[in-house]
Amino acid sequence: MKLMRAGSQPSQKGPEEFFTGTVRIDPLNSPPEPARATSAYVTFEPGARSAWHTHPLGQTLIVTAGCGWTQCEGEPIVEIRTGDVVWCPPGHKHWHGATPTTAMTHLAITEALDGKNVVWLEKVTDDQYQGRP
Repeated sequence: MKLMRAGSQPSQKGPEEFFTGTVRIDPLNSPPEPARATSAYVTFEPGARSAWHTHPLGQTLIVTAGCGWTQCEGEPIVEIRTGDVVWCPPGHKHWHGATPTTAMTHLAITEALDGKNVVWLEKVTDDQYQGRP
């Protein structure tokens, strides 16, 4: 058994290559193989969001604070709030982040396939973020 104390892992800034705005990633667990599930708290400041991306084995998001948005390709933006649970199926193109006025934190749980748990794509444009075609 391995105990990881709260605050024992440094926070990371969400890389500009994959995020727009201010994003903080607080890693929680990344166990060695054969385990493949990882988890982290991700906090998006108002207006911040991920780039479009997919997950080879899907992703579960549990909103722990605030109010945010998520969108699957070809579908409308959906508001997500504290306590909501979102399942993104394998290979499903999507993004998630804060609203323009409210921060949002979620617990992200993903599984790796052949060592990879995310495929990053293009950034979400301002028009896409605002729900404009």
